[in-house]
Amino acid sequence: MGVEIVGRHMPARITLDDLAAMAAADRHGYRYELSPEGSLSVAPPPDVEHATVASRLLVWFVAAGMPVERVLQAVGIRIPRGGGVGGRVPDLTVWSQAPGGATVWTPATGLLLVVEIVSPGSEAIDQEIKRDEYRTVGIPHYWLVDQDAGHTVTMFRLIDGEYQVVRTMSLTWLLNGSPTSHLG
Repeated sequence: MGVEIVGRHMPARITLDDLAAMAAADRHGYRYELSPEGSLSVAPPPDVEHATVASRLLVWFVAAGMPVERVLQAVGIRIPRGGGVGGRVPDLTVWSQAPGGATVWTPATGLLLVVEIVSPGSEAIDQEIKRDEYRTVGIPHYWLVDQDAGHTVTMFRLIDGEYQVVRTMSLTWLLNGSPTSHLG
């Protein structure tokens, strides 16, 4: 299907319900996100390296005693801002309690940590745009994992309404410690 055909059938203003319908109809595993300003992002499924990093982090949290219901991959997060509502799908989320409901787009209430694994081409979105959106909804911790040789993890903490870098380390070094020491 060509972009002309898709564009012809695209609504003038995409909603989170539209986004959920697009994702449900997709048979290839693409990730659909919407900025609060209405910009649509479509990304291919994660590659094996990306998925491995997400799985290693999930297992690390669960092995340390975090209930699996509170460590979720690829869950939709509602991002209200400036009169608009967007939706992001972080690679990994950690919650203070299991989020409830059967909605695709979960409010950020109780969300402790968002992890984004930076894919080639998503650097600006992950490092600037999403970080700003997560800041505005008050998510206390934001981690970026680069897909460099050491899988560098940059940890941000929300301090006085702004994300501040609190630590940078390799993924291997991180996984040798305790998750709770990084979420205090």
